[in-house]
Amino acid sequence: MHRLLRTTAIIVIAASFILIPPTRSRAETIAELQSKINERNRQIQQIEAEITKYKDQLLEVGSEKKTLQNAIAELELTRKKLLTDIRLTEQKIDTAELSIEQITLQIDDKERVIQAHDNALGETLRRINESDGQTLVEALLAYKNLSAFWSEVDTIGQFQSSLKADLAELRGLKTELETHRGELETTRQSLTNFRNELSGQKQVVDQNKKEKDTLLTVTKNKESEYQRLLREKEEQKEAFEREVRAFESALQIAIDPNALPKSGSGVLAPPLPDVSYLSCWDGGGDHKNCLTQTFGNTPFASANPQVYNGKGHNGVDFRATTGTPVHAALSGIVEGTGNTDVQSGCYSYGKWILIKHANGLATLYAHLSTINVSKGQAVATGDTVGLSGNTGYSTGPHLHFTVYASQGVRIQQFSNSVNCKNVSIPIAPLDAYLNPLSYL
Repeated sequence: MHRLLRTTAIIVIAASFILIPPTRSRAETIAELQSKINERNRQIQQIEAEITKYKDQLLEVGSEKKTLQNAIAELELTRKKLLTDIRLTEQKIDTAELSIEQITLQIDDKERVIQAHDNALGETLRRINESDGQTLVEALLAYKNLSAFWSEVDTIGQFQSSLKADLAELRGLKTELETHRGELETTRQSLTNFRNELSGQKQVVDQNKKEKDTLLTVTKNKESEYQRLLREKEEQKEAFEREVRAFESALQIAIDPNALPKSGSGVLAPPLPDVSYLSCWDGGGDHKNCLTQTFGNTPFASANPQVYNGKGHNGVDFRATTGTPVHAALSGIVEGTGNTDVQSGCYSYGKWILIKHANGLATLYAHLSTINVSKGQAVATGDTVGLSGNTGYSTGPHLHFTVYASQGVRIQQFSNSVNCKNVSIPIAPLDAYLNPLSYL
């Protein structure tokens, strides 16, 4: 058979390899997985509504006078909210696992189609290459008339166009495959984050029960004992603040302002979800995590010089119910973590994390319920580094967020402290403290 006839036969062969669709059972499996994912998402919405209800109740209780009865009620509401958080995270884990299974099947289908295209194109090119060479005269003599010859030529032209279209489709399939692989990696990372959060939330539930049992044991269910504990806690906090301020005032560390990002540059991402940089009482209350105290000589700081030694608040406070994910405001390296509560009577940052960033800033996250990172660990912007809480000296669950010029901040162990002997916290000269709102 002459070359043109062979080419016609090759077209038929190539067509048998191309566009192999996924089998019906596989298509049904992918559709079933999508249905399950939709159902999980519906359940997630219901659970999130429950969590919102508990958050509202916690905000109401937290705004009331600090009494033993309110403290117990707050702990019980927190427990219920945390258990609901756990249910939510478990649903997210289930959804992520279903998504991984679905994407894996889709990737497998795309790989099968790509392989089919490769086989078809490879077979076509191989057979054309094996065809005997013919001159135009020889090809013409093989036909009864010129019309039959040009009809065959037209067929070949159509095949070449089809071949180009198949190559374009192959490139498109490969692009889709790369997109699916990217989605798969993102989903796997989300799954890891969800599991870390779940572990932390379960720890907080245990801590919550222990805190409630301890409070009832120490106070013997007497309001007078509870108020005495509050006063004692405040006094010990004030004493440690004076020690820290005295130490920081004596520090002499040169800070180069040119090494810092420009004020108002917005280089830091929110450390909490659904956050507002407005006061909870001045427009920010629509957000669950709004500002409860700003930086510097705020009215509260000025009215309580014994707490801040007249130097003002060294960060900002965000309202955040216990168990709220706390996010790294920028990529960096964890400089250190700590827990001032390991020393009885030391009321300071509680559980804290310090992260140093490459742009001259460092950030502190304090009063956490759990810490999900360790010293030396690299974190990316938005990574969950811990869960908010009420540890250390805190009049209610919140996140204390401080920004430093990283040149000046140090992690210091207070070996000579009265109430916080051997406890370590970040400290810095007074001019190394920066207004977080200048960079958020």
